[in-house]
Amino acid sequence: MAFCEVSQQQVSQQQEPGTAAYAGDFGFKVLTSSDPAEKTKKLNAEIANGRLAMMAIIGMFFQDGLTGSAWGDWANYTASPLRAFENELGVQAPFGFFDPLGLTKDGDVEAFKRRRTTELKNGRVAMLATMGYIVPEYFRFPGYCSPTAGLKFTDIPNGLAALSK
Repeated sequence: MAFCEVSQQQVSQQQEPGTAAYAGDFGFKVLTSSDPAEKTKKLNAEIANGRLAMMAIIGMFFQDGLTGSAWGDWANYTASPLRAFENELGVQAPFGFFDPLGLTKDGDVEAFKRRRTTELKNGRVAMLATMGYIVPEYFRFPGYCSPTAGLKFTDIPNGLAALSK
């Protein structure tokens, strides 16, 4: 950052719209490139990493506000509504009991059990649906799906396009 700020004093590094410096090119080719394709690839990676870093710092601010430490010891956050079901099946590190919508903050055990049962059923259906979406890419039954319509299994497209057939 200091290089960018100090280099503004030089006429060749003015960061006004339309200049190379405005686009992030300060002539330091170690981190960038003279090749436009390579430069675009590196700048895209820099943007993606910058976005990730922004999310990370906001997460650290949030965690610091809750626990008093950016590195966070969740044991310090005793007021957490997530503590009610911390020992239930499905609790996994590093998140512990995950309830982003706060549906279990009231501690109602019966409602929790009903939701957990529903979660298991929906998860099983989703796993089967995923397999049903993938398998036709690699295997098709031989023969006809509808002999009277002359429709073979191999004639039916994959994915959502199959809904129109």
